[in-house]
Amino acid sequence: MAGHVDDQVSSLPITPRTVTISPTAFHHDDQFGSLPITPRTASVAQTPTLASLPITPRTASIAPTPSIVSLPPSQFHSPSLSRSPLLHTGDHASGAENRTVKTPRSRGLTPRFITPLGSPLRKAIKMTRLDPQDAWLPITESRNGNAYYAAFHTLCSGIGIQALVLPVSFTILGWTWGIISLTIAFVWQLYTLYLMVQLHENYETGLRYSRYLQLACATFGEKLGKLVAAFPIGYLSAGTCCALIIIGGSSAKLLYQTLCGATCSNPKPLTNVEWYLVFTCAAVVLAQLPNLNSIAGISLVGALTAVGYCTALWAVSVAEGRLPNVSYDPVRKGSQVARIFDLLNALGIIAFAFRGHNLILEIQATMPSSEKHPSRVPMWKGVQWSYLLIAMCLFPLAIGGYWAYGHLIPANGSMLTALFAFHSQDVSRSVLALICIFVIINAVSSFQIYGMPMFDDMESAYTTRSKKACPWWLRAIFRAIFGFVCFFIAVAIPFLASFTGLIGGIALPVTFAHPCFMWLKVKKPKKYSLSWWINWGLGLLGMGLSGIMIAAGLYVVIDTGVKISFFNPQ
Repeated sequence: MAGHVDDQVSSLPITPRTVTISPTAFHHDDQFGSLPITPRTASVAQTPTLASLPITPRTASIAPTPSIVSLPPSQFHSPSLSRSPLLHTGDHASGAENRTVKTPRSRGLTPRFITPLGSPLRKAIKMTRLDPQDAWLPITESRNGNAYYAAFHTLCSGIGIQALVLPVSFTILGWTWGIISLTIAFVWQLYTLYLMVQLHENYETGLRYSRYLQLACATFGEKLGKLVAAFPIGYLSAGTCCALIIIGGSSAKLLYQTLCGATCSNPKPLTNVEWYLVFTCAAVVLAQLPNLNSIAGISLVGALTAVGYCTALWAVSVAEGRLPNVSYDPVRKGSQVARIFDLLNALGIIAFAFRGHNLILEIQATMPSSEKHPSRVPMWKGVQWSYLLIAMCLFPLAIGGYWAYGHLIPANGSMLTALFAFHSQDVSRSVLALICIFVIINAVSSFQIYGMPMFDDMESAYTTRSKKACPWWLRAIFRAIFGFVCFFIAVAIPFLASFTGLIGGIALPVTFAHPCFMWLKVKKPKKYSLSWWINWGLGLLGMGLSGIMIAAGLYVVIDTGVKISFFNPQ
């Protein structure tokens, strides 16, 4: 039956037809750089009965298909050519299956990221452009940080021993103005912290400002930036480490006396200087960890212990109840001028409680960053969680401490000294010992993160000169030298705590004023806009308060006097 059909079909006359295609039909090819046109055959109606017909080749006046297509760079990877044209092999007579082949792409064309569509890639490349020296320095040596690391570092640096003196400021300000001042300072510094996180990356230049001093110099100029930021940052790093040695060593002595009590039979207990030395040795050993990311675990421990002793101090003080004859009337003494300066000194104490802004850019520098995944997102998330915990510690500590002790809290002391002065016989020795342990652990942990900028500066001087990374043995020597220099200063000037208000005034612009001016200089908000007014107002107010607080701190130190005891820590 099949053969019969074939005989019938073979007798049908089939006339060859030639299809002529005009070149003008493809005038649009010029737009795409002479795209190849595969010869097309005229379609012949096929039925099941004509399946075995031989197909007559048909010719077309079209040039042979080139093997390589050349596209203009501006059209390469454009949306209109997201799928390359298909080429057909077209050998139907051989019985092979039809195959589709993608148009070959020309090699050696203009790189993709030069095109307008590649601008995001170009920005990402610029954002990851780093100073080669950064790979040798401890702050930027490792960039695999995350939001958790940021929260650990921020919490460890943002809360500490300086919070324990907040009730002292309430003795001058009273309940109302004390709480108002503390709230305003907290919101203000949280806003400037947000500005710092946003200023870390500059998408116009592709630079990351990994250090506070770098951003200050880039914003205000090399000379002015160092003038306004170098000393406060140096004190907030090295000065804080000196204060931590004093506090850690004193707490270690308190711990020993608490655990030993009246049963101590040692005729020659360690002196204050020797306790300072013990603490310094422990801090120097931990300081051998190479970079900022490597101490994330230490920062976590320091943060937990800070939350622990802050909570324990106010909880135990409130549980023991108010002291007899306690008064909440603001302390007023001396002339009107003296009262004003006392008030400003109290504000300086509150300002000093909010430190750590000099470390925010350094912490953010430990994170990877690109335009698609900027570091400011996880950094701000970590900051929010950490400052939620900081608020939960500072406000109860200030309010609860002032409620428990009132004006009886030592003027040059803290919540820790008040607890041991008034409740050393009422509170269990195990609780007192636990608080001391928490203070010591937090102090030695905070030493690492506050010392890191100084380690970075010392190694930067070496790498700049030698053009190579600092060897491990030299790094160990640098950090040991820094630790023992801080020990020497702590022994030589053990009365640093008496200058809390003065130091708060000096460090205030770093936290409250400079970030506002940096935002105005870098972001350039529209003149007379809300952002323009807010930042100008806060910046000028911060600088004005700084000057007044420095004068007030000096007046209070001179007027009340400071027990000078060089090389004789008490």
